[in-house]
Amino acid sequence: MNEFHSPTPNSGNELGSDSLESYNLSAQEFQPQQFLVLVVDDAVGNLNLVGRILEQGNYETTFASHGVQALEQIPMVQPDLIVLDLIMPDISGLEVCRKLKENPKTNNIPVIFLTASDNKKDLVEAFAYGAVDYITKPFSAPELLARVKNHLELKHSRDLLKQAIAKLERLAKTDPLTGIANRRHWLTLANQEFKRAQRYESSFSILLIDLDHFKSVNDTYGHHAGDQVLVTTIKAIKSKLRQQDFFGRWGGEEFVVLLPETRLKSAETVAERLRATIEDLVKTPPEDQVYPYTTLSVGITSCGAKDINLDSIIQRADQALYQAKERGRNQGVAIAPHGLEHLLRNNNGSDR
Repeated sequence: MNEFHSPTPNSGNELGSDSLESYNLSAQEFQPQQFLVLVVDDAVGNLNLVGRILEQGNYETTFASHGVQALEQIPMVQPDLIVLDLIMPDISGLEVCRKLKENPKTNNIPVIFLTASDNKKDLVEAFAYGAVDYITKPFSAPELLARVKNHLELKHSRDLLKQAIAKLERLAKTDPLTGIANRRHWLTLANQEFKRAQRYESSFSILLIDLDHFKSVNDTYGHHAGDQVLVTTIKAIKSKLRQQDFFGRWGGEEFVVLLPETRLKSAETVAERLRATIEDLVKTPPEDQVYPYTTLSVGITSCGAKDINLDSIIQRADQALYQAKERGRNQGVAIAPHGLEHLLRNNNGSDR
């Protein structure tokens, strides 16, 4: 017999660690030594001069003596900024810049041109090809360092902003506790799948899952215990789903799964596998589990030709879930699009 006891509260969990508190969206201090600058020039003297100046500014440096060599190096070394000679014998700096900006993997690398030319046409072309700045020869060390720092700081700020936006977008789509899709994001994905099924006359199924008697866990052990049970249960369910299945939190202790390219009979098989997996946890919980698990009730249905929207399918799954709970829980009920009901076998092997 398993004994359940209250553990020391632990604020972290594996699935829900992607929370707002885990992100520091403030700007970080600019540190030159964290940036790599590629210097490209066919004159060895210029390479040495620019290299010494940048090293005095604490930048990491790497070098290329012609344009072809630079294009070969860039994917490997991934510089943060390029100081590029405008006029070179094998391939011009303008052509190097054009190729960089055409490549999605390199088009965000800032390029500063070094030029001895005061030809306005060359400078206009340099900016048209994507350069962020230019320095005319001869130049002073403070000018070069100031321009390099300015554009690296801008790039650094843009990169931080992109990371912050990506994290916030992920947070907006994710349930903070379990780490799976929240209801709004799941509905977005499910509506896309519904439109795809209509277009290609394919099918999908939906499982609406409810944790049986979950309120008693919260009432007896507290909400922290309930959170731990939810996280562990969702982790177990997720391990039995395919990568292409859409798994989301519907609300409270209800969860929803969309199974693309899956008809009703196969969906029943998936539902039974999920139910049996959680029932096994109830019967023989892991040694480190300190709270009791709860079994699952599952409402199952599929998309049919007469379904005019996603809501009608979800309502049918909800009706099936209601029947599963009314008939004793720890089981699944499937309602076909035309209204026929299918009963899954419960843990005793008999139909309910």
